[in-house]
Amino acid sequence: MSRRERPAEPLLLAPGFWRGEPEALLARLGTTADGLATEEAAARLARLGPNLLHPQPQRALLLELLARFKNPLLLLLLAASAVSGLTGDRASFLIIACIVLLSVTLDFIQEYRAGKAAERLRQSVAIRVTARRDGRPVEIPARDLVPGDVIELAAGDLVPADSRLLAGRDLFINQALLTGEPYPVEKSLPPSAAADSALAEAGNAVFMGTSVISGTARALVCRTGAATALGEIGLSLEARPPATAFELGTRSFGLLILRLAVLMVLFVLLVNQLRHRALLESFLFAIALAVGLTPELLPMIVSVTLARGALRMAGQHVIVKRLAAILDLGAMDVLCTDKTGTLTEAQIRLEKHLSPEGEESPRVLSLAFLNSTFQSGLHNPMDEAILAHTEVDAAGWEKLDEVPFDFERRRVSVLARQPGQAPLLIVKGACEDILAQSGLYETAGGPRPLDAAAHGALAARFGALCAEGYRVLGVATRTMPADCRTVAAAAERELTFAGFAAFEDPAKASAGPAIQALARSGIAVKVVTGDNELVTRHLCKELGLPVRAVLTGPEIQRMGDDALAARVEEVDVFSRVTPQLKSRILLALKRRGHTVGFLGDGINDAPSLHAADVGISVAGGVDVAKAAADLILLEPDLSVLHRGVREGRRTFGNIMKYILMGTSSNFGNMFSMAGAAVALPFLPMLPVQVLLNNLLYDISEIPIPLDSVDEEQVERPRRWDMRFVRNFMFVVGPVSSAFDFLTFFLLLRLFHAGEVLFHTGWFIESLATQVLVIFIIRTRRAPWSSRPHPLLAATSLAVVALALLLPWTAAGRWLGFAPPPLGFFLALTLLVALYLGAVELAKQWFYRRIGGSA
Repeated sequence: MSRRERPAEPLLLAPGFWRGEPEALLARLGTTADGLATEEAAARLARLGPNLLHPQPQRALLLELLARFKNPLLLLLLAASAVSGLTGDRASFLIIACIVLLSVTLDFIQEYRAGKAAERLRQSVAIRVTARRDGRPVEIPARDLVPGDVIELAAGDLVPADSRLLAGRDLFINQALLTGEPYPVEKSLPPSAAADSALAEAGNAVFMGTSVISGTARALVCRTGAATALGEIGLSLEARPPATAFELGTRSFGLLILRLAVLMVLFVLLVNQLRHRALLESFLFAIALAVGLTPELLPMIVSVTLARGALRMAGQHVIVKRLAAILDLGAMDVLCTDKTGTLTEAQIRLEKHLSPEGEESPRVLSLAFLNSTFQSGLHNPMDEAILAHTEVDAAGWEKLDEVPFDFERRRVSVLARQPGQAPLLIVKGACEDILAQSGLYETAGGPRPLDAAAHGALAARFGALCAEGYRVLGVATRTMPADCRTVAAAAERELTFAGFAAFEDPAKASAGPAIQALARSGIAVKVVTGDNELVTRHLCKELGLPVRAVLTGPEIQRMGDDALAARVEEVDVFSRVTPQLKSRILLALKRRGHTVGFLGDGINDAPSLHAADVGISVAGGVDVAKAAADLILLEPDLSVLHRGVREGRRTFGNIMKYILMGTSSNFGNMFSMAGAAVALPFLPMLPVQVLLNNLLYDISEIPIPLDSVDEEQVERPRRWDMRFVRNFMFVVGPVSSAFDFLTFFLLLRLFHAGEVLFHTGWFIESLATQVLVIFIIRTRRAPWSSRPHPLLAATSLAVVALALLLPWTAAGRWLGFAPPPLGFFLALTLLVALYLGAVELAKQWFYRRIGGSA
């Protein structure tokens, strides 16, 4: 397309693009029914931006780095250091500025790399769409769509943009997200007649965020991103989910430490002023103290640990779309899953096609084959098993109409005919429902009334097949009037029951051991399925999954929410349930205090995936399910999920190490600083020394995301518990303060330390105890029985060694340090050893007497 032919701005289409003729719309968008050229599509994408509701603008790296200085404490510190420079203390200005810049840069690099790694994983499972480019269909990311693209849709697809239909067949769309209408809406090609027709009445258009229930279509993309109807009303499938318990907990922990730090800083500043110390130095010290006492490294540790956890989970064939879901997965204690593909091989075979009298029936096979051939919805594995019988001859049959499958009716009907014959309605679906809609049944001698005795006999035959482990569908027919060309669900009555189609789906060999492994890890597996309870019981028996109780869909419908919540704990199998009932089950489990995972891959699983604490789908699932899920399994196997659970718990464990480190050091340091400010005639440390101490401590903690986690820490569900963190802080924090005060006493009384020696001695002791305590806190075991990651050990020991050597260097003298006497190092060795031993005793007492779930 030449530059002259290009439309001025294809994005700016007014609402109501579904009115008028499609040819005029194609011309206005500067495209054809064969789509755009690749070059033109790329130009539009560059001009209009990605097809995202809330696109994040890419800021330059320098701007990203500068954004780190939003922290008001850092800004105050830089301003105060600038004042130092202006008043002649240029050394303090340079040192403080360099330390702050180095700390911020370190934090930025770590988070930037983690964010890029996480984004690459998310893009690997991003929704893709078939678009026509250069006249041929190609698969592209949905975010790359532009107005003027022509896309192809099929059952299970998520509609990626507001589009006008160009061609379609038996297209039914679920657009409840936009209109609230729970039932699928049929879409057709003719334009809406009314000039002011509303979105809900736009029968020839499909809209972003809705989903294709059945049928196929070709559509012209008219509006993308924020210009879509979904963008206009402010809804999004990609909207940020509510904060998790962990996010809320870490936020409250950070705020608690910050409030305590601010109070402590104000106290120290007041004491210094009462002692008539230099105002600028006191202010610098107070701000440096605030920076040192706040857990400013926590966001970086969390993001880096989560990103590394996501990378490790990708190695275990689990792709993480929402990073916080890793922690939810680690906390999960109930998993709800369907059978097909996770508990079974999903290699379904049609083993029997029986007449009502129990004989093999070619007619039943033929009817089931015609139904599966002509239905336009997404072919499920049972349809594929029927269509594998290619010996059936469907030649001469013509499809007239269809009533697509839905999860309320649990059946699909097609209207077909042969030349010279009356149209025949062929119905296939849940056997109980087919029998309930039947008034006759076929026999060798012709149709007979389906009275109570016959119904009982057929129900018993159905039950016997289910008890043998077969999944059974019923097949029925109804002869329609000769002039019938369309059909509705109301026609599915007074049917003639033709027989049973019995399928076998063998249990997956890996499912039994995986279920046992999940049980040992504290996760209860509950089967939530639309299948018959007898079939499900048979499968559970094969897998060794105990079934204490079963609830069926009809029973759940008669229950209130409170009654359901009272039963869900003891029920292991929920059978014959609709998608709406699945969501009720998940919410009932959550009300009982469980962290619930849901594994689903079907068209109607999206509500349940949203309702669960952690939604899990599979790579082969439909777009709707993958869009709603937090995690994507690259293999539909529970053993893969179990490995993901363990990775989630490892990630949580490493984050908790830093949080517990913060509680043991920061809380103790607050009291130490308060005591030093009252008792000493000088500042306990210079501002630059406080900042250097904090920087070196932060460096020592960077390898925490790489650290191993003890096996017992991944054996049970792990969840955030603020009470656990607070109790740990109150138990271990005072131990740190006690040894700080002992250090003060030794420096002042044994070594008669002046200001410089005191600064040096406490700097070394403070850093050594803060850093080395990681070897105690990182494990609930005795520290010598749990090996840390070599890089964590090396970094920690290197930081302590640097602190010991610093006073003998020119840099140390420049920073205000002086070499301590050798006797100090003997005392320091004993002091640190006693401190680590005291923390180990306090830790063991804490876990024995108090403990918690974190």
